Amino acid sequence: MKFIHTSDWHIGRQLHNQSLLEDQRHVLAQIVELAVTHEVDGVIIAGDIYDRSIPPANAVALLDEVVNRLVNELKIPVIMIAGNHDGHERLGFASRQMRESGLHIIGPLKPTLTPIVLKGDTGDAVFYGLPYADPATVRHLFESEVSTHEQAMVELLEQVHKHDSQGLPKVVISHCFLDGGSESESERPLSIGGADKISPSLFTPFSYTALGHLHGPQFKGEPQVRYSGSILKYSFSEQHQKKSVTLVELTAEGEASIELLPLTAMRDVRIIEGELDTLLEAGKADLHRDDYLMVRLLDKRAILDPMGKLREVYPNVLHLERTGLMANNSQLAIGRDQIKKGELDMFTDFFSQVSGEPMSEAQQTVMVDTIDELHKQERTS
Repeated sequence: MKFIHTSDWHIGRQLHNQSLLEDQRHVLAQIVELAVTHEVDGVIIAGDIYDRSIPPANAVALLDEVVNRLVNELKIPVIMIAGNHDGHERLGFASRQMRESGLHIIGPLKPTLTPIVLKGDTGDAVFYGLPYADPATVRHLFESEVSTHEQAMVELLEQVHKHDSQGLPKVVISHCFLDGGSESESERPLSIGGADKISPSLFTPFSYTALGHLHGPQFKGEPQVRYSGSILKYSFSEQHQKKSVTLVELTAEGEASIELLPLTAMRDVRIIEGELDTLLEAGKADLHRDDYLMVRLLDKRAILDPMGKLREVYPNVLHLERTGLMANNSQLAIGRDQIKKGELDMFTDFFSQVSGEPMSEAQQTVMVDTIDELHKQERTS
């Protein structure tokens, strides 16, 4: 059994207001070709198919194009689950009708698990899709007293443990945040205060766990408990990440061999810094000056229209920082540190400064619930 594990396509995403749709089309075509080249028995997409719950029409058209190529033309089954960015009901529309064609979409979480058997030349495997679900959703569906993401995952995995796979390897597909995972700035938090973190040990009993949510390729606990990472760099914090999909080959006994297959973007995402004149001169010989760039200018003097000057050489400068001007401004430095903090930390600091005393445990609980509810509304809006 051989399959490709990918996730976090975020179709329709923008980077600093720059549409990435053509960049996504370019790299998704590579994934299709890799599926053909390696003669895989399936493609697994572990959530965040779209970038928002109501995707634009051109994003839907691109997904339709890719899925049609894989499922209808190449006859390669596809399993996709909803992530925290996806509109679960919209993604799951007509999923029962599509199942027979080889397209398996797990949108909203259901109280009954539906195992999916994929057939391979060297053996079959059973796949269990667990779409993103917060503790409140699991509590309602299963009438259980869960309050954290880990408790909710334990509840969901209980069905996987109980299911008789007839000796076939078990593969879990999930969209969650494992404790100890390396984050990027482009990932939307699932919760706050650490309540979203799940122990990697929950997944070690399975032959392979295909994870989505974290954008850097990585594994936690065991090599077979793995994030494939996003298909593109979706923030400048990811500039040093090497994007890939994961090729997994399972033996009949459930042993997994893993290979990372690199993806090549149309344009890289980079940060460059220096004084304006130096950067402009270097740009004339830069073969990759069309990359998406954040520029940190070290000049300490005022400059007329620095962005316009930069874009004459680097057409895709998306963000400009006047690092030189800010170097001696401690207040601005403090402000930037504040921006990096989470909502709860920022409000806690604000409360302490205004009231002169720290928040009580009860007050923190109220704020955690309030911010969680705002994030939930944002995901469904």
